[in-house]
Amino acid sequence: MKPTDEQAGAWTKAFESGKFVRKSSEFRDQIEIEGTFGTDSGRYHLYVSHACPWAHRTLITRVLLGLEEHITYDVVDWRMNSDGSWSFNPDEEGATADTVNGETSLEGVYNRAFSTWYDSGRIGTVPVLWDRQHGTIVNNESREIVRMFDAFRAAEMGNGFSLSPHDLRKDIDAMIDANYESVNNGVYKSGFARTQEAYEEAVTALFARLDELEAHLEGREWLVGDGVGQLTEADVCLFPTLARFDLVYVVHFKCNLRRIIDYPNLQAFVERMLALPGIKETCHWHHMKAHYFWSHQNINTFRIIPLGPLEGAHTQ
Repeated sequence: MKPTDEQAGAWTKAFESGKFVRKSSEFRDQIEIEGTFGTDSGRYHLYVSHACPWAHRTLITRVLLGLEEHITYDVVDWRMNSDGSWSFNPDEEGATADTVNGETSLEGVYNRAFSTWYDSGRIGTVPVLWDRQHGTIVNNESREIVRMFDAFRAAEMGNGFSLSPHDLRKDIDAMIDANYESVNNGVYKSGFARTQEAYEEAVTALFARLDELEAHLEGREWLVGDGVGQLTEADVCLFPTLARFDLVYVVHFKCNLRRIIDYPNLQAFVERMLALPGIKETCHWHHMKAHYFWSHQNINTFRIIPLGPLEGAHTQ
C-alpha cells in the first residue's frame, strides 16, 4: 500500500533529522486471501539480486512451493553502485531488465511506491515484492515474504507444500531467530568490523553457532521437526549463507576459522538443499562471488576476484 501523506512526512522528517531507520522496514504489508493484497496469480513480481542471500531466500521459496507460474521476477546487475544501490543490466549474463516498470535502477522502483524516495536519502534493498494491481511495493523484508508465500497454498496455487506448518511455527521462528544474528548477519558483522575487538567478537559468535548447528544436525536432515526433521523456512533461511560461505565469506569477510566443507553435517545439509529440484538453478555462483569482491572496494581495494575455490572444493 502506498504510504499516506502523514507516513511520508514522518519518514522524510526522520531522514532529514539524521535518525537511523532500519533497512528493509519501509514496506511491511501482507498478502492475504481476503486482504488488500490478495492471492492472485500473476499479480506479484519479485526484484532480486542473485548475489544477495536475503533475496535468495525468496527465490528458493518460490521454487519449493511451486509458484513459478504465479510469481515472476527480475534480477539486478551483480555490480552494486558506489552508493550501495542496484541497477538493471540486461546485457549482463544472469541479470535482466525491469520487465514490469521499465526502470533502469531499483531506486526508480522504490520511487514509484514512495514518491519522495529520491529525496529521502535511503537506498533501496532487495528483495522487493511488487504488486502490479496497485502499482506499489508490498513488502521488502525477506523473512516476511517467505512466510507470506504460504498464503498461496490456501488459495490452491502451487504444489500444496508448506514450509511453515502451524504446528512447527514456534520452532521454526526460534531456529531462524537463533541463526540470524550470529550466522546470517554474523558474517557481515565479521567482514565489516572496523576494530579487532569487534571482528573477534563477531567471528567467535559465528563459529560457536556453526558448531552448535553441526551438533544439532547429527542424525538429522533438516533443522526443525521430529526424527530427521522436515524441510521448513528455517532451512531456507540458513542455506543461502552457507552456500556463500566457502565461496566468499572465508576470504572476503575473514570468516576463516573453519570452512563449511570442514563440517560434515553442515556440508551434507548444503548438498541436500542443492539436490532438491530447482534449487541449484537459483544459485548463480558468478553473481554470488563477483558481487562481494567487486562491490566492497573498502575491503578489496583493487576489486580482484579470486579464481578459487576449485570445483568440488565448495558448494558447486
